[in-house]
Amino acid sequence: MKRCMFFSSLFLVLFSWSSLAHTGESTDLTNSSVYAILATSVFVVAIIITCFFCSPTNERVKKFLFLLIIIPIIVTTIFIVSATMYHNSSSYTKGPVHWHADFEVWKCGQKVDLRDPSGVSNRIGTPLLHEHNDNRIHVEGTVSHVSDISLQNLFEVVGGNILSDSIVVQTNDGIVSATNGEFCGKEKGILQVFVEKIQNPTVNGQFISIQEKVNDFPSYILSPFSSVPPGDCIIIDFDQAKDHTDHLCESYKIAKEEGVIHGG
Repeated sequence: MKRCMFFSSLFLVLFSWSSLAHTGESTDLTNSSVYAILATSVFVVAIIITCFFCSPTNERVKKFLFLLIIIPIIVTTIFIVSATMYHNSSSYTKGPVHWHADFEVWKCGQKVDLRDPSGVSNRIGTPLLHEHNDNRIHVEGTVSHVSDISLQNLFEVVGGNILSDSIVVQTNDGIVSATNGEFCGKEKGILQVFVEKIQNPTVNGQFISIQEKVNDFPSYILSPFSSVPPGDCIIIDFDQAKDHTDHLCESYKIAKEEGVIHGG
């Protein structure tokens, strides 16, 4: 009996740990699922502790206590699987994705780099939306709502902000900000966003790119690709008003030098 309880305890711990860890990496589980895991863990651990201290000898009692351990685990497992399937089917991405886009921030001709990750973490942001000190947007997990991965939300989760007329960026040297009307040299600057994107992403071999100026850039959503290119190159440029930018992400520069991309 004690051996069965031991393995049940081990299974419960692994189940709870893996489920909660999974919740930290994406949004596959709803809050109710997490509460179900915690409630089941507390209940089953309480039964196991009771069994070890009381050491019941009656076989019926042993079987009953064993069922009190196994049944909640099975029911909770079914609940978690069902909740995950429902969450995936009702989400914006219909399940987990792994998308990327490169980006650069410029202010008056000077490149602005986001602050580096600190401590044991190798990212700035959330498990779903983050940056690894590589000037690359990472979307990893199930996206519930499209606004969760907007350009504005990216800057919010990394500790800054981007609006239609201003930007705030946290760097290793402090906060860098810019607001429409501030001077860049002798001219007033304006916040602009340009996106270099691939027109024929499904074609193998040579890509054709085009540069677009984005009007409603705070709500811009990156193109759904795992590699860059064909993933986007997003240039956030506070400078004098213009229709085109000469700035280009390193990944796109290399691809153009190698003849993988034409146009733009």
